[in-house]
Amino acid sequence: MTPCERKFATFLNFKNLKTCLKEAILVDYYVSGFLWARGMDFSVLQYSKFMTLLDVLLHNLRALHMSLKDSLQWLGEVMAEIGPAHLQKHKKWSIFDIKQANAITDYLKISLFQHYKLYEFLFYSSRKEIVIGAEQMIEVVKSSGDLFPNPLEEGISFDIYSTFIEPPPTLDTEMKILDQEQGSVESQPAASTSETDALAGLTIEDIKSVLAQVTDDILIGIQAEINEKLQIQEEAFNARIEKLKKA
Repeated sequence: MTPCERKFATFLNFKNLKTCLKEAILVDYYVSGFLWARGMDFSVLQYSKFMTLLDVLLHNLRALHMSLKDSLQWLGEVMAEIGPAHLQKHKKWSIFDIKQANAITDYLKISLFQHYKLYEFLFYSSRKEIVIGAEQMIEVVKSSGDLFPNPLEEGISFDIYSTFIEPPPTLDTEMKILDQEQGSVESQPAASTSETDALAGLTIEDIKSVLAQVTDDILIGIQAEINEKLQIQEEAFNARIEKLKKA
């Protein structure tokens, strides 16, 4: 907002300039006229009379419901009174000469009168408050028993899913989970006991000999596989060399 617009908004007591279209249009109407008058190098008194003319035209439209034809006729009468024959009779508008009066008339034609229907709509038509938005439908993911899969881990946090989406477990499900946990706890000591019993009769030398035998068997298998691959590559290279020799 420019300083000029801010001053006019304060003078007109407009407090919702950024959100009210009507206030923004009226401020633009007066500011545009003021800037045009400044370009015409009007005196202070001429400034005052010209701004009064703008306000009276707008008052005729807003309060008196004056039509475009009547407003043009009223303006013609006012501009005609500026001439030398009317200087003594109508001193209110006699501060403008003929050239300035013609310029004022041309400005009003391209500003107010050209958009007269829009100003009528601004003052006479009631406008409803329109809330602009977009309606969105959110479909909640159902349980795993339905056609929809469970939500991805990166799509939603587990806390939100378990609190608001995941159905509460039934009594049968809770009993099965408890049985599985108890079975796993009981199987762990048995497995560890069996492993301890299997290694109890072996010495360190026996374990080393078993590991050495397993390692030798693995290395022999790997060595045989490597030799086989090397032999295949060697035969392929020899075949290429023979072809090159014949060529």
